[in-house]
Amino acid sequence: MDLDQLLERAVEARKNSYSPYSKFPVGAAVLTRGGKIYTGCNVENAAYGLTICAETSAVIKAVSEGSQDIVAVAVVADTEDVCRPCGSCRQVILEFGDEIVIIMGNLKGDKETKNIKELIPLGFS
Repeated sequence: MDLDQLLERAVEARKNSYSPYSKFPVGAAVLTRGGKIYTGCNVENAAYGLTICAETSAVIKAVSEGSQDIVAVAVVADTEDVCRPCGSCRQVILEFGDEIVIIMGNLKGDKETKNIKELIPLGFS
């Protein structure tokens, strides 16, 4: 799987976002070692603490379907710079491996690729 294709799947997933409070739709896509892709979007709630980020949504979807061998996560939003995972999402991703590739993008086509360890060098484990 081409990482650009994974980013495109995140763009598509963004269309399903439920973000009536922030008006900030985010999409994500997770790639597993076996080549399976799981997508997710942010789902907000009036009780803000119950909101789920797109990256966490996609990771949880993969794990709930039996796939814990995550190799890459793509995240995208309509931002000026690339969309980067929040600290909580970084920790969720790190739980499944410290070599996971993170592809961060925006709707303008900008992208940046980092290893999860670069984004959360002192993550809790």
